[in-house]
Amino acid sequence: MTDLFEISDALENKYTRIEYERRFLLLPQADWRSAVAPYSKTFEDRYLRNTRLRLRVLTDSDTGRRVIKLTKKFESSSPYQRRISRILLTAEEYELIARLEGYSLKKTRYYSYHLKRVFSIDVFEGALEGLVLCETEADGLAELMAVGLPSYAGAEVTEDAFFEGGNLCRTTRDELMRRLERR
Repeated sequence: MTDLFEISDALENKYTRIEYERRFLLLPQADWRSAVAPYSKTFEDRYLRNTRLRLRVLTDSDTGRRVIKLTKKFESSSPYQRRISRILLTAEEYELIARLEGYSLKKTRYYSYHLKRVFSIDVFEGALEGLVLCETEADGLAELMAVGLPSYAGAEVTEDAFFEGGNLCRTTRDELMRRLERR
């Protein structure tokens, strides 16, 4: 007889993927704006309280197209990789889920290409204004760790949970400034 846990685990893996990602602060004096494509996306995130769920609205700068999705990032023993799953939502589903208690975060994402790799540059708004992070993804851990960095990439913060969206959405301006001063 097949164990129900094995079936559940197999189905769970079918609808998730492993995300391999690194994050960096941008150097304050770096001219990253001249390195980005003329295209961006606005991210409006809502991290649902007491969950690992994120409700996200993405808006393309060039077309105005909106994509709405609900994402879950699973716990991981490594900050460089984690399982992630997502589902696309309708506007009506978004309105229903957005009523749940949560924390908001807004940023604009720009895209830069360095050594045939995409680097996403996130410029945060609101209480997080002044915070600019870049991140990149890879297909595996070895590839991720071998990534050549662009000149605008500063201190790596992948291992610092402070710079994860689930924490940043609850961060005050004073907390952010204190943290950035220490770097």
